[in-house]
Amino acid sequence: MPCLRQRKLVALAIASLALSSAPSSAGDRHAPPAFLVFPDATGAAATYSTKGAIDLTNPFFQVLGTNGRACVTCHAPESGWSVTPQSLRQRFDATNGMDPIFRPVDGAVSPTMDVSTLKARLVAYDMLLRKGLIRIGIGIPEDAQFELVAVDDPYGYASAKELSLFRRPLPATNLAFLSTVMFDGRETFADATSRDCILGTSTCFASIHFDLVDQANGATTGHAQATHPLTPAQADAIADFESSLYTAQVFDHDAGNLMARQAQGGPMSLAATAFHFGINDVVSGDYATGALFDPNVFELYASWNEAGHHAPDPGEAVDRSDARAAVARGEALFDSKPIAITGVGGLNDALNAPTINGTCSTCHDTPNAGSHSVPVPLDIGISDASRRTPDLPLYTLRHTTPPFEIVQTTDPGRALVTGRWQDIGRFKGPTLRGLATHPPYFHNGSAADLSAVVDFYDARFHIGFTSQEKHDLIAFLRSL
Repeated sequence: MPCLRQRKLVALAIASLALSSAPSSAGDRHAPPAFLVFPDATGAAATYSTKGAIDLTNPFFQVLGTNGRACVTCHAPESGWSVTPQSLRQRFDATNGMDPIFRPVDGAVSPTMDVSTLKARLVAYDMLLRKGLIRIGIGIPEDAQFELVAVDDPYGYASAKELSLFRRPLPATNLAFLSTVMFDGRETFADATSRDCILGTSTCFASIHFDLVDQANGATTGHAQATHPLTPAQADAIADFESSLYTAQVFDHDAGNLMARQAQGGPMSLAATAFHFGINDVVSGDYATGALFDPNVFELYASWNEAGHHAPDPGEAVDRSDARAAVARGEALFDSKPIAITGVGGLNDALNAPTINGTCSTCHDTPNAGSHSVPVPLDIGISDASRRTPDLPLYTLRHTTPPFEIVQTTDPGRALVTGRWQDIGRFKGPTLRGLATHPPYFHNGSAADLSAVVDFYDARFHIGFTSQEKHDLIAFLRSL
C-alpha cells in the first residue's frame, strides 16, 4: 500500500503543476512540484514549500517503522496534511480496512480490539472512520494533584495507567506559526537558554524545530511502532520539510479565486507572513516591538469591501461580488464582534478577570494565521462532562488535597502532562489557515463542520450572532 499511495501522491503533484502559476521547475514534469493543489468540500486548497519544491522523497513519506506507516499516513496532503473521515472511509473501503492507518495501537478504540475480520475492523476503527480520531494513551503522572476515582470507558480499556484520549491529528503544515506542539503541549519543551520566553517571567521554551524533531521521533517509535529511533538526519529532514510547508485555501465555490481583486488568500502570501514568539500577545502586546495587542488580526479580504471591487473578474461570467462581500464582512466580524469571554480556564483566571471584553481574535491572535503566539492552553469547555457523547470515555478525577474537589471530563488535556489540577481540560488553540481542508473540528472532532463551530461559540459565550453574521463568518473561515 505505501508504494501505491506514493504513486498516487506523485500523480496528483504532477497534475497540480498545471494549476499553479508559481515559478518552479514545471518544465520538467518529473521535477518535484512547487505546489500541491487539492479539492475540498468548499473549493480547493494549495500547499507551497519555501524550499521551492515539495520533496515527495523526504523521510516524511517513507515507512520507518514496523506497521507500514509513514508520517504521511496520518498527515495526508489531500486532507490538509491531516485526515478526514471521508478520506479514511475511502481508504478503508479500498483496502478492506488494511491501510496502514488502521492499526490497533492507536487507530482502534482499544488496542485489544479484534481486527481479524472486515466486520470486526469496522467496529474497532469506528472513531477513526466517523470522526477521524486517533486514540492517544497517556497515564496520570505519579506526582499529579489529582487521582482517577472512576472511569466509564465504552471500550473497557482505560485506566489510571493509560487513559484513552480520542484526538484529531493536527495538520503537519503552517508550523512556522506554532508556539505549542500537540494539543496538550507535550512536545513543547522548556529551555532556560532560549530567547523565546513568556514576557516578564523566566519561563522559556525550546525552538519549534527542536520540538518537531522530538515529535517526529516519538511518532515513529509510537504510532509507527519502530524498533529504534530515527537517525538525527532523518528527524531533522522531517522537521525541515514540515516547517517549509504553507497551506491555505485558494479557491471557494462561491467567492472564486481567493487571490483575486488584491485579496491575500492562498499559501504564497501566508508564507510571507511575519511571525515571532509573542507577536501580538493579548496579555502583554507584541514581545518584540512593544506594540499593544491589535484585535485586527486578519486583513486578507479588506479589498473586497472597497469600491470598484464588486464587478465580475475579467473573462468570468459569474458575478461573485456578493459572496466576496460576505467573506469580507466575516473577516471584520472575526476581528471586531464583541464577545464577553467568561469561564475560560487559563485566561479569565490567569488575568483575575471574571469577564474579558474580547473578540475571536483575542485567543487567535497571530496576524493572518490565527494561532496563539505564546504557549497558553485554554479550557473552553469542549471536554466537559456535559458535552460528552456515548462514544467517548468519561473520567472522574478528584483533587488529592482538601476539599477534595471532583471534576468529570472526557479528556484531562494539559493536566496529563503537568499533573496540575488547574490544567484539566486545557488545550491549545490550533492555527486557523486551511480550515476547510480537514473537518471535523476541535480536538475531539465534536464539531462536524464550521457551522457547528460557530454555533458552539455562539452558545458558549452568548454572542447572539444573527443568521447573516453566522453566514458571513463561516464564509470567511472557509476561505482561510
